[in-house]
Amino acid sequence: MAEDNRRGDEDERGPGAVYQMFVVMEDLLDKLKLLNYEEEVLWKNNMKTLSRHYFALPTNPGEQFFMFTTIASWLINKACRPFEQPQEYDDPNATVSNILTELRTFGGQVDFPPSKLKAGYGEHVCYVLDRLAEEVLKQTQFNWNKPNYPTEELEESSVMEDDSELTLNKMQEEMIEEPDDYEEEHLMDLEALKAQTNKTETSESSKPDEILESTTDAAEWNLEVERVLPQLKVTIRTDNKDWRIHLDQMHQHKEGIESSLKETKGYLNRLQEEISKTLEKVASREKYINNQLEHLIHEYRTAQSQLSEAKERYQHGSGGVTQRTRMLAEITEELEKVKQEMEEKGSSMTDGAPVVKIKQSLTKLKQEIIQMDIRIGVVEHTLLQAKLKEKSNMTRDMHATMIPEATIGGIF
Repeated sequence: MAEDNRRGDEDERGPGAVYQMFVVMEDLLDKLKLLNYEEEVLWKNNMKTLSRHYFALPTNPGEQFFMFTTIASWLINKACRPFEQPQEYDDPNATVSNILTELRTFGGQVDFPPSKLKAGYGEHVCYVLDRLAEEVLKQTQFNWNKPNYPTEELEESSVMEDDSELTLNKMQEEMIEEPDDYEEEHLMDLEALKAQTNKTETSESSKPDEILESTTDAAEWNLEVERVLPQLKVTIRTDNKDWRIHLDQMHQHKEGIESSLKETKGYLNRLQEEISKTLEKVASREKYINNQLEHLIHEYRTAQSQLSEAKERYQHGSGGVTQRTRMLAEITEELEKVKQEMEEKGSSMTDGAPVVKIKQSLTKLKQEIIQMDIRIGVVEHTLLQAKLKEKSNMTRDMHATMIPEATIGGIF
């Protein structure tokens, strides 16, 4: 669904929206260079220089996110807003939230989730940094001026043409565009031609009948030929766009293919014959081996069927053995429990420690009884003394009351 939504947004914005972040990244890099970020950020934090598409393409998400937070905090501080530079191990959610809060205070529009910035690259990362850089440039009162294009003087290019090289097109144009006056200049008058022929005939008639011999030196003649020979050469420059050149190349390739095909066809025919012979030999050898090993193959098949039956019996028997082994383990476990209980009961029956504890307890009880008896005797003696004392006090009081009454009676 997220992929479909993203494609839908791209279709709405146009086909060039995918590459818009590359343009934004290039503009951002120019703005950062204007703000001297290399000295204030990169050299200070020992970081490498940003490439043209650093935040547009994924390379190292962790490094890109740290670079994004560092540059964003630097830009916010440059915009006269206090912002602490994030560290490498800070909470990324809190860092991104603080950056977006500062962006909103600058009037930036944030219509995307903060998780888009945690990757450290992409369209939204480029947008946030570009918006912060634009705000810093506004704070520094930087204005973009119109570019001044230098006026360049067109230099006349002198092209030296080689007279010894002519192209086919040039030759054809010269042949077509050659004026008729040139032909008329080189045409001789018929009357002049007749006069010249008559003159030559008269001169020939006046020549002697001897054999004429040349008086020119052969070495000088060869030197003159070598001197004039480069000027007599006409080199026609081939044009790759000419159909004649393509036709000649096609004929050359055809001849090369035919010649190569003849040799290759012979090699392939010989290879086919050798392969067919080898296949026949292999087939005959296979038939011979099959005939020789037929009884062994029958024995092998019989042994294989017996092995499969034995495996089935083994699997059937192993299933019963597994069940009995499980039952044996359960019985052994119960037996161990019974043995442990018997050992505990036997040790409790033969052990004299409880009897000793009982005797010690009885001895202690006897001592405590004796002490209680002594205490009871002391208490009884104390009570007896108190009663006797009380009784003596009562008797004394009675005698004291009786004596005054007797004295009173004697007086009367």
